[in-house]
Amino acid sequence: MKKTFAVIAASVAANTVYAQSSVTLFGIVDAGIEYNSNAGAGGDNLFRLSSGNQSGSRWGVRGAEDLGGGLKAVFLLESGFDLDTGNSGQGGRLFGRNAYVGVESPYGALLFGRQQTALRDFNNLYDPAATADRYGILGIAPEFGARADNAVKYVGTFGGLTASAFYSFQSNGSEVAGSNVFGREYGAYLSYASGPFSVGLAYDDAHVGTPANQAPVLRRYAVAGTYAMGPAKAFAGYRLAKAFDGAMLPGAQAANAGSNLYWLGLAYKLTPAFSLTGAAYYSDFRHTGSDPWQFVVTGDYTFTKRTDLYASVAYALNKENSYLGVNGYNSGIGANAIINVQPGSNQLGAVVGIRHRF
Repeated sequence: MKKTFAVIAASVAANTVYAQSSVTLFGIVDAGIEYNSNAGAGGDNLFRLSSGNQSGSRWGVRGAEDLGGGLKAVFLLESGFDLDTGNSGQGGRLFGRNAYVGVESPYGALLFGRQQTALRDFNNLYDPAATADRYGILGIAPEFGARADNAVKYVGTFGGLTASAFYSFQSNGSEVAGSNVFGREYGAYLSYASGPFSVGLAYDDAHVGTPANQAPVLRRYAVAGTYAMGPAKAFAGYRLAKAFDGAMLPGAQAANAGSNLYWLGLAYKLTPAFSLTGAAYYSDFRHTGSDPWQFVVTGDYTFTKRTDLYASVAYALNKENSYLGVNGYNSGIGANAIINVQPGSNQLGAVVGIRHRF
C-alpha cells in the first residue's frame, strides 16, 4: 500500500511540474503577387511572387516554466524565411528573428540573446502600417525593424507604462577582442497608454564602423502617439536621425547627414472583418532638396482569427536626387538589383496576398 501511494504521489508531482511548464510552436506564412512600376535602370515593370508582405514569414518555439516566488524562466527561438524560395531570412540565420532566454518577475523581464531593439519595439506600437515588411516605414527607416546580437535587455510593464532598455556588445556578429566599441549598440523606450490615448519615446545609439575604424555612429530619437475613436485609430510620429564620424544614413546623399522623418496614419475598421489603413511618410534630409514622400493604403479582410487576405498600394514620390522606392532605398544588390528606382524617379507598387497564422 505504501508503494502504491508513493507511485501516485510521484505521478501527481510530475504532472504538477509539467503543468507549470509550457512550450508552444507558432508561425506565420505570408505571400502574394506584387507589381512595381519604373523598376531597375531601364524603368521597366516588374511582376513577382513576394514573401512576407504584411508579416515576415516565420516559425518559432516559445516556452516558459514557473520557478516559484513570482519568477518564471522564458525562452524564444524564432526563424524567419522566404516563403517563395524556402531560404532562411535575416542573412541565412537559423533563428534570425529572435533567440533568447531569460527570467520574468513582477518587476519585469531580463533577457539574453538576439533580440529586437528598442526602436523596433517602439515602432510595433506606433507605425500605422503595423511594421509591415513591405510598403511602410521599414524601407524608409530600416532601424525600426532592427534586431541586435549579443544583447542584454530589460522589459517591464507597470499599469499603463511600459519601459525597455537594451545593451548589445556586438549588434551584428561576434565580439572582437580589443574592439569594444565596434558594433556596440544600446537604446531604450518608454510608452504610456491611458484610455484611447498612447504616447511613446525612443532612443538608439549604434556604432556602425569597423574594427579598424570604430568611430562612425548613428543616433536616432523618436516620439509618436496614437488616439482611438471607436472603429478608427489615428497615428502621428517623428524621428530625428544623425550620422557622425563618417557614418551614412539610408537614403542620404553624403556621410554625416541629418534626417527628419514624419508620419501620419489612420486605421479604420469598416466591419468586424474588413479594415482599411492609410499612411503618409515624409523624409527631410537636412540641407538638401532630396526629400521623398511615400503613401500607402492597405485593405485587409479577415476570414478567421488565423487567415486573412490583403491588398496594399504604395507610391514613392522623389524630389531632386532622392531614390526611395516602395520597398526602400536601393532594394536589391548587384545582379538582383531589379527594383531600384533611379534618382528623381517615382514608383508605384501594389501587392495582393494571403496570410495564415498557426
